[in-house]
Amino acid sequence: MLGPVILAASRSDRMRRLISAAPVTKQVVDRFIPGETVDDIVPVVEELTGQGLELTMDVVGEDITTPEQAGAARDAYLALADRLRVLELGERVEMSVKLSMFGQSLPGGHELALANVRPVVEAAAAIGTTVTLDAEDHTTLDSMFAIHEELRRDFPQTGCVIQAYLFRTEADARRLAASGSRVRLVKGAYKEPAEVALQNKHEIDKAYVRILRTLMDGEGYPMIGSHDPRLISIAQELARKAGRKLDEYEFQMLYGIRGEEHLRLAAEGHRMRVYTAYGTDWYGYFMRRLAEKPANLRFFARSMLTKG
Repeated sequence: MLGPVILAASRSDRMRRLISAAPVTKQVVDRFIPGETVDDIVPVVEELTGQGLELTMDVVGEDITTPEQAGAARDAYLALADRLRVLELGERVEMSVKLSMFGQSLPGGHELALANVRPVVEAAAAIGTTVTLDAEDHTTLDSMFAIHEELRRDFPQTGCVIQAYLFRTEADARRLAASGSRVRLVKGAYKEPAEVALQNKHEIDKAYVRILRTLMDGEGYPMIGSHDPRLISIAQELARKAGRKLDEYEFQMLYGIRGEEHLRLAAEGHRMRVYTAYGTDWYGYFMRRLAEKPANLRFFARSMLTKG
């Protein structure tokens, strides 16, 4: 049950200072976040796309406290879109955004986030790609889904993320599957109370399969966000039963986790998209990666003991 403890630590300023100061931290973080700037990330993008993979890019950073910071986050994504235009990779690389970065939690945050994310979605469409709105904690989801619906009026390819551990998600999946949207299904990586979310891994896995079946049987484009070999196998079987072709769904996995599986799925003809984050405000993203999988935590702990 280390996951909830790690997620709590992701909100701790004391833990942030402690982990950030550890000598080994940077080399471990680099496993999951391979750069701080657009220039850093270009070789990674070129390497992965050259291997037949697709990407979704995330500029990390969630602790936005001023409208100016939210505007800077918008500008960072606009710079990314411009670089993808120069590289002519719009058809291979999309972008993932967290609306908290665009000011969602500030006063008037819903309207502010919508105003900031819209030009990013417009810039993505101009280079032949799209944007997926990441799911965050349950208190933000009504706003996220409303912004998603608003953006899809002009940009119907705009995607969103749903989280299997939330009780509300089966209903959300039925609504989204009927609307033809792009939906990434993940298990969930935030510390949520038992009143709104499943707490047992086995129950979460079962919910994941039920929700994925709904998406596969629907009219949308499912994106399977999982590294679990069993769930990947089940997803392939559900796609086959639903009569979906290989280009009618895709797998998504995180940069730095199960890289050989990325290549295996791509070699089999599946669309395989690597969620690749970059930026300087990496702490929250990094801690959730540790919480999601015990092997990630063991990797970090071994490195702290042997390299610190």
